[in-house]
Amino acid sequence: MEVEENNEQLDEGKWQLLGWTFLAVVAPVIITLWCSIQRSKRKTLIREIFRKSKHGWHYTDLFSKPTYCCVCSQHILQGAFCDCCGLCADEQCLRAADRNLQCKEIAAPPREDGALAHHWVRGNVPLCSYCAVCKQQCGTQPSLCDLRCIWCQTTVHDDCKAGLGDEDRCDLGEFRSLIIPPHYLHHVNKLRRRHPDEYVKLAVLCGSGWTPVLVLANTRSGNNMAEALLGEFRILLNPVQVFDLTKLPPARALQLCTLLPPGSVRVLVCGGDGTVGWVLDAIDTMKLKGQEQFIPWVTVLPLGTGNDLSNSLGWGAGYAGEIPVEQVLRNIMDAEVVNMDRWKVQVASKGYYFRKPKVLSMNNYFSVGPDALMALNFHAHREKTPSFFSSRIINKAVYFLYGTKDCLVQECKDLDKKIELELDGERVNLPRLEGIIVCNIGYWGGGCRLWEGMGDEPCPPTRLDDGLLEVVGVFGSFHCAQIQVKLANPVRLGQAHTVRLVLKSSRMPMQVDGEPWAQGPCTITITHKTRAPMLYHSLEQTDDEEDDDSSCSDTDALKTVAKPAELVNHM
Repeated sequence: MEVEENNEQLDEGKWQLLGWTFLAVVAPVIITLWCSIQRSKRKTLIREIFRKSKHGWHYTDLFSKPTYCCVCSQHILQGAFCDCCGLCADEQCLRAADRNLQCKEIAAPPREDGALAHHWVRGNVPLCSYCAVCKQQCGTQPSLCDLRCIWCQTTVHDDCKAGLGDEDRCDLGEFRSLIIPPHYLHHVNKLRRRHPDEYVKLAVLCGSGWTPVLVLANTRSGNNMAEALLGEFRILLNPVQVFDLTKLPPARALQLCTLLPPGSVRVLVCGGDGTVGWVLDAIDTMKLKGQEQFIPWVTVLPLGTGNDLSNSLGWGAGYAGEIPVEQVLRNIMDAEVVNMDRWKVQVASKGYYFRKPKVLSMNNYFSVGPDALMALNFHAHREKTPSFFSSRIINKAVYFLYGTKDCLVQECKDLDKKIELELDGERVNLPRLEGIIVCNIGYWGGGCRLWEGMGDEPCPPTRLDDGLLEVVGVFGSFHCAQIQVKLANPVRLGQAHTVRLVLKSSRMPMQVDGEPWAQGPCTITITHKTRAPMLYHSLEQTDDEEDDDSSCSDTDALKTVAKPAELVNHM
C-alpha cells in the first residue's frame, strides 16, 4: 500500500510540475501576444483618428516640457500634439479634441469689419512667453492655464484677457507681411476671374509691403531636422504655406505662387544644394508655362552636407538650430535680391550620334576627377543604406575615408592625357592634373574658397551674376584636402563664358552640383542658361570672410543688388 501511495504522490507531483512549467512558459507567451494585439489595435485606432482629423496630429512617447491635455486638463507624458495649432491631448481625449477644438483654418471669411479674429488656445504656451497686458511671464502655473493666439502668437493670462484693447481683433503679429491670411484665400476662392490684377487688388487687404513666404522642406536632407522645422513654420505661418517635398514635388507646391500677387512671393528652401537645384528647375518649368510674372525669390535654410550655395548667399554653411525659426523669418524680411547665373551642361556621348545629349542644370559647379569620384562612391553607398547617412558629421567622415582611399589608388591619374579643355573656344594646355572643377559660385567642397585661394595673389573676383565661370585644376585627393585646409592653392586655368571638355578615352567620374555619375568618352559643353532671383543675407559674415576680408569674394560682388523691376528683364 505504501508503495502505491508513493507512486501516486510521485505521479501527482509530476503533473503539478508539468502544470507549473506549462504556466511559466505558455502564460507569458499568451500575455505577450495579447499585449501585442492590443498595442496594434491601439496604433491602428490612433492612425485612423489622425487620418480623418483636420488637425496635424503627431504622436510622442514623451513631451519635452510639462504638458497638459487641452480637453481634460490633466498632466500628460505621452500623447499627441498638433503641429499647426499647438493643441495637446492624451489618447483618450483625441476624439473629443477633434470634435470640440478647431485647428487653424487655411481659408475662412473675415469678420464684418474685414478684420481677422483671434484664435485662442488654452495652455501649453511657449516657454518664456509674456502677457500682452501685464507683461508678466505666462504659463508658470502647474496646470492648463493662460491663452495663446495661434495666428499672431500673442499670449495673455486668463485674468488679463479682458484687458486687451480690442480682444477679438488679430493683426497676425510680427510676421504679418509673410503670412497668407485665411481671408485672402477665401476671397480668391470667390473670384470669378482668376487674373493677376485681381490678386493685386486683394493684396490691399493684407497691408502694404506684403511679401508672403512659402516654405519647402526636404525631410531627407542633412541631419533630419526638416520634420521639426515643418511643425515650427506651420505654427508661425498659415499651414497652406508649408510643404514637405517628399510628399509634394516643388512644381506642384509652387503653383500657389500663381494665386498670389506677381513679384511678391519668397520661397524658403530647407535642404541642401540639391534641393535648391530641384526647386530652381521647377521655377524654370513655370517659365516654360508662361508664368514668368509669378516667379518667386528663393532663399535657403541649409540642412545638407555641403551647402556651398547657401554659404555663397550669406546664409551660412549649415543650420543646426543655433538660431530660432523666428530669427530665420526676420532675416528673410531683411534680405536683398540678387540675380544668380544658372548654366546648361550638355553631355554628348561619343558614338551615339542619333541620341539626344544629356542636359543638366548647374548652379554651383561641375567637376571631373577625384572629388566626383568621392561623391559617386558616397552616393552609391547611401542608396544602399540610407538610414546610416542621417548625420552631417557621419557624411563628412565617409567623404574623408573615400578621399584617403583615392590618395592610395589614384584612379583619376593622367587626366591631362584623357581630356581636352577649351575656354571660349581657345584650347588650354593642361599640366599633369587628376581633376578639373568648373565653378559658378565662390565656395566649393563644403566651405572652401576655391578661386580666391590663400595669400595676397591678385585674382579676378567671382560673382554670381557676371556670366562667367571659373575653371581650376587639382592634382589629386590629397591636393583637394590641402586646399580645404588652406595649405595649398588649386591651379587657376581661367575664366570663360563657355566651357568645353572632350573626354577622349576611358570612363571618368563626373558630377554636377553633387549629383555624380560615371561617364565614358564624350563632349561636355557648359553654356549660360538663365538667371534666378535669389535672396542674399548681407548682415552675417561667415568665419572664412572674417579671416580673409581682403580677398575678392561674393560678398563684395553682391553689393550691387537687383531691383525687382530688373529681375524679369534678366530671366
